[in-house]
Amino acid sequence: MVSFEILPQLIINGLIAGSIYALAASGFSLVYYVIKFLHFAQGAILTVSAYIFFLFLNILGVHYILSAVLAIISALLTVWLMNWLVYRPLRKRSATGIVLLIASVALLMLSASLMQALFGSSTKVLNLSKSNITYTFGFLTITFIQISIIITAIVLFLLLWFILKKTRLGKSMRALADNKEVSQIVGINPEKIYFYTFLIAAFLGGVAGILIGLEQNLYPRMGIIIIIKGFISAVVGGITSVPGAIVGGLFIGLVENLGIWFLPSGYKDVISFTILLLFLLFRPQGIFGVKKRDDT
Repeated sequence: MVSFEILPQLIINGLIAGSIYALAASGFSLVYYVIKFLHFAQGAILTVSAYIFFLFLNILGVHYILSAVLAIISALLTVWLMNWLVYRPLRKRSATGIVLLIASVALLMLSASLMQALFGSSTKVLNLSKSNITYTFGFLTITFIQISIIITAIVLFLLLWFILKKTRLGKSMRALADNKEVSQIVGINPEKIYFYTFLIAAFLGGVAGILIGLEQNLYPRMGIIIIIKGFISAVVGGITSVPGAIVGGLFIGLVENLGIWFLPSGYKDVISFTILLLFLLFRPQGIFGVKKRDDT
């Protein structure tokens, strides 16, 4: 018999998971929207940021705010290196999207192997996780970190909306996404906008990595799992739509957690991949995507 008493808890858990998926999906979708390739190495940004936070907080004993700042800086430096050493040279050679995709997957796997070599394969627990405050409201339980995840995600989504819609950089990004050739004619430098796009995506990924580490603890392949869920979220929401990716992340998080109302918790991944297949079959453009007209 299904108990309705656990429904509020499942919804809250879904919003928490959905906020994490949406953070991963928004950076992933932003890169695809502007630069037109699947940036799976966004998962590497999450992993590096989480482990650098662990390094400064747990091992070196640095204050958690400064540790978070240094972790985000490491995320920005990581994506700068990725772009400078890998993506930019490939773009100069007019590499196809498939080549860039393979390179991004290689970077993702490299980051997981590197973190395992440096920190070991065991799960790491952040110091703040051990002192997490829990609040109980009837049948509903939520922690301070979980509340912080939801609030931080909302603030970052609003900030991303403001950048895209209200700033010169956002207008340049949208123009470049619509038509690269025309954008160059009016004076927009694609490489400069690509670089800023990577930085914004890395900032979102860096914050997401810290929050994921606080909520779920750290392990070397954490970025692989999260970016796959971010990819599913982006496809469901509309991979060319950043707001759609955010909605898709929240949708996947909610459906996964509401699904275990009826199914064992081990079926979460089955639920998310089933949703992905259904969207690919019946609405491949996603919730907010626009179906392209076939002119042939």
